[in-house]
Formats: sequence, C-alpha cells, structure tokens
Amino acid sequence: MPHFNPLIARLSPPPVPSVLAWAKAYDGARGPLIDLSQAVPGYPPHPDMLTWLGEAAASPAYTGYGPIEGEKVLRDAYAAHVSGLYNARIGPDHIHITSGCNQAFMATVMAIAGAGDTVLLTNPFYFNQETTLSMLGIKTELLPCDPGNSFLPDIEAVTAVLRTGVRALALVTPNNPTGAVYPAALLRRIFALCRANGVWLILDETYRDFLGEDASPPHALLRIGDWQDTLICLYSFSKSFCIPGHRLGAITASPQVVAQVAKVMDNLQICAPRSAQAAIAKALPALDDWRAENRVEITARADALRSVMSRLTGWKLQAIGAYFAYIRHPYPDISSEFVAEKLAVIAGIVCLPGDYFGAGQEAYLRFAFANADVATILQLEDRLSGFELPGI
Repeated sequence: MPHFNPLIARLSPPPVPSVLAWAKAYDGARGPLIDLSQAVPGYPPHPDMLTWLGEAAASPAYTGYGPIEGEKVLRDAYAAHVSGLYNARIGPDHIHITSGCNQAFMATVMAIAGAGDTVLLTNPFYFNQETTLSMLGIKTELLPCDPGNSFLPDIEAVTAVLRTGVRALALVTPNNPTGAVYPAALLRRIFALCRANGVWLILDETYRDFLGEDASPPHALLRIGDWQDTLICLYSFSKSFCIPGHRLGAITASPQVVAQVAKVMDNLQICAPRSAQAAIAKALPALDDWRAENRVEITARADALRSVMSRLTGWKLQAIGAYFAYIRHPYPDISSEFVAEKLAVIAGIVCLPGDYFGAGQEAYLRFAFANADVATILQLEDRLSGFELPGI
C-alpha cells in the first residue's frame, strides 16, 4: 500500500470537478445546462487585453525568470491603483505579485503562521482557504456568521475568539460563498480588535471590483497609520480582467511581510507568470471604463436573480453580492449535497452545496450567478419552481 502525507490524504477531492461530474448525467430535458458552479467571468476579456497578452507572450524579454516579488512595471501600476482606490500611500515595496489569489493566501499564511498555530475563518468559509490551512498543519477555528444578518459576524463573537490566541483572522469581502459585503465600519471595528490582540487580519478582496459605486472605497484600513503591523490584503486580477487561466494575484502588506512572502514564493514558483504581469500593467489604467461596464452588467445579473427568487416558494435568497448568492433550499431534512446533485441531474442547474463551506451549512446552495447572463438567470424561475426531489 502506498503511503501519503496524512494532511493531504484526508482532504476531500477538489469540489468543483466533482460537482461538474454530476452534470454529465443531465439529459438536457429542461434546456441547456446552467452552470453556476465556479466563479469564472461570464464574458470574454477585452480585445486589447488579448493583444497585450499575445505581445508579451511572444516577447523573448519575458521567457526568463523574473523578480520573485513581481515585475516592477506591475508592482508600480498596482501600487498606484490601490493608492488611488483607497486614497492611501501605497508604494511598490508594499506589493507582492503571486500566481492567483489562492497562492497569495497560501504564501501569506506560510509567512505568518506555522504548524500548530491557529487561524480563524468564518463559517461558512471559502473551502480552499480551509484546505490550505489543513494541509499545512495549521489549526482552524470558525467564527460563526449570522444568516439573519446576511452572514456577517457578530462583533461580540469576534471579540471573544480573538482573545483565545489565534494567529490570524481571514475575511473574504465580498464573501465567497455568501456574497456578503462587509461594511467599512464593521471592518474598522474588526481591525481595531485584531490590532489590540496582536492578530493579523488577512483581507481577501478578490471580488471588490464588482461592488457598486457607492461602496468605493470599500474601507479605510489602509489609511490607518500603523496598518502595516497587522493587515494583509489579497486580490485577484482574474475576475476583473477575465483571465483566470493566467493565474495572477497580489498581496498588499508591509515591506517586511513582502520579504517573508518572497522566501515562500522562491520555493513555490519563483515568479508569477511574466507575460500576464506585463499585460495587466497596461490594462490596469487603460480598461477602467470597460471594468465599470462589467460591474454594471454583474449588478444586472444580481438584480435578475433577486427578481427570480422573490417569486419562488420555498427557496430563499439568504445573501447576495458581487459574484455569489447563498440560497436556502426548501428541503430542511436533506443535505445540500444531495439537493445539488439532483438539481444538476434533473434540472440542469449546477451549483455548489453548502456542505462544502463548513459545518451547519447543509441547508444552503451557492449560486455563482456572475457566470450566467440575465436571460439565462431568468430561466431559473421555471426550473426551480418545477423542481421536485425524487421520492419526496
């Protein structure tokens, strides 16, 4: 019998491929498959983005190793972007470019925590963050979030758990899986508690570009004088620029954190994809209007889903924002994994079960609604209203 690392062997297989396997049994009777499983942009990249990617990929200048921390041109461009967005003073020495935001999270936790330390996640959590901690031997504590308050955490619960000696608190806003958006005032209170207890706050803002105009800037944490001592912000270029296959993310933190992350990255990958970095450095200032148009489109898709859910009996929209909606299904005594499988097989709707996002999430399903256009989302009303579990 082969022997494997037990920290890896005990993990479940990657969830999205397993869910997509259910869809193979769908016979097409209700119409084309509606894939709401994975957070991928439901529209193509800008033509200029493709041109810049092609030019950089064809250039010998980007075929060798690059700086571990990222290309200077992108670190400069992203530092300027973050400075403008948050009205803060962020320099390129605060930026580390990674191969996607999952890698940004892994490199960050490896830099600040070790096996046996404890990192606090919310419940529900983004499953890749939980599995990252598990495979590193880092303990996980869960911060409960209130379904009646769009799955935002209670500040008293935050206060209590931060006193237990956790190393870091990881928050995702807009949230994955619920879509919940953390108000700026709540983030400031949580950050103040983290500072008071010497706890790192890891803020994953992968979906921040899809917040409404009234949510800009999303918070004021980067304007706090000593933010660098306890705050690390994560970001992904994949969703905003529709290039998830090119794997590009970023960390905003103190130069000291960047230096520690560079040690990790030198062993993980040496440098993030160089041609994509060159292309994004051009796209960041050039495609603002295009990204704003996409934000309006995603808002229209969210509004369409709200409209659909308001007319359904039994199904409840519990939270929504940016890319995701968290839906309570009408079968309280049946696991969401079973419901999600039957939705895929019978109704041709592929989504992720709440079971994948933490204990006590059996009543929920995650719809990645940004994948589908408005016309497709409106088809959900007929499919969900006519859906029945076999034998129920």
